[in-house]
Amino acid sequence: MEKSRIERLNELAKKAKSGSLTSSELAERDKLRKEYIEAFRANLKATLDNTVIVDADGNRKSLRKDN
Repeated sequence: MEKSRIERLNELAKKAKSGSLTSSELAERDKLRKEYIEAFRANLKATLDNTVIVDADGNRKSLRKDN
């Protein structure tokens, strides 16, 4: 997710705390939140897919879920 979009999401969150958002701003905030969560999940999945556990015997096991 682009930094400018994250900054806009933060602006809307700050405005929601200090005042009220218009209906168009609420829709924009919801859209940006959804986009942020999707990006976060994709990043987390990529991290876990590339994580390897090594046991005491030196055996390596990937956390990647096989399909």
